[in-house]
Amino acid sequence: MAEQYQGIAKGKSFAVAPMMDWTDRYCRVFHRALSRSAVLYTEMVTARAIKHGDRPRHLDFDARENPVVLQLGGSEPEILAEAARIAEDWGYRELNLNVGCPSDRVQGGNFGACLMADPPLVARCVEAMRKAVAIPVTVKCRIGIDDQDEDADLQRFIECVSDAGCGTFIVHARKAWLQGLSPKENREIPPLNHGRVYRLKQSRPDLRIEINGGITSVAASVPHLEHVDGVMLGRAAYQTPWEIAAVDPLYTDEPAPVASRREAVEALLPYMEQHVAAGLPLHRITRHMLGLYHAQPGGKIWRQILSIEGGRHGAGVEVVRKALAAVEEQAARVADAA
Repeated sequence: MAEQYQGIAKGKSFAVAPMMDWTDRYCRVFHRALSRSAVLYTEMVTARAIKHGDRPRHLDFDARENPVVLQLGGSEPEILAEAARIAEDWGYRELNLNVGCPSDRVQGGNFGACLMADPPLVARCVEAMRKAVAIPVTVKCRIGIDDQDEDADLQRFIECVSDAGCGTFIVHARKAWLQGLSPKENREIPPLNHGRVYRLKQSRPDLRIEINGGITSVAASVPHLEHVDGVMLGRAAYQTPWEIAAVDPLYTDEPAPVASRREAVEALLPYMEQHVAAGLPLHRITRHMLGLYHAQPGGKIWRQILSIEGGRHGAGVEVVRKALAAVEEQAARVADAA
């Protein structure tokens, strides 16, 4: 598979999607241990939270996470511009405006996917952000919402927002139905239309178009690169994180930073020790690692130890070492039985 797609993937981009409650700073450090080149995204942070809230909680990140993109939510140009300036000063190298989330809470705040009904407002938001900062500003959107026409309305949206200076769009290749479907259902029920995203790139070769939605592995991401400039992987990257170790060999011709799952865990032990010593519950980090041994011998006991013992008050990295030893013992038994 790698040899077949090597030339296609080289020079293109791979990203792990922003996911609420999942892609926090601890998750991103873990994912960075698996790939040097994958672009990582924060959870969506509202511009108002940055202006009025606890900025360190919303914005702090570890320099080792780079390249990392801050995803912003909002629809007020002036507040988005202020949040963008703060984020640039905080050290972020790129910003992304969320125009794709369909949740009721996001709709209630008049941002996310509902903004696809108002391209001029999105354009004003992008223009205000771009004027406020020197770093890139991109947009993540759907191919449409509700009864919008996937061809005419998407094209109209892209034309309007690109005229405001946005040169990169990450397009989830599904509509969002804002009434009647939950966010989970909106990731599964509206039919995929990857071809629509391909045609967008064909019609606008001057724009950078990246695709998201329905892609189940790093290997499955690469054929899309014959048509678009990059791929974003969501839940598959989170639930089976060892997938991310395949990114660098395919996309950069460089080996992964680690040669094994164990090596990835050991590379993070000093980071875990540091944060646990500072008072962070161990499970805040290890919850992102539960899928590391997915479909591997010992995967079940790995999850059990990290979930149960790692969730106890005062748990330390000895729990992680215990889980590693249990995985290796199980793998040895399987090998002996074979």
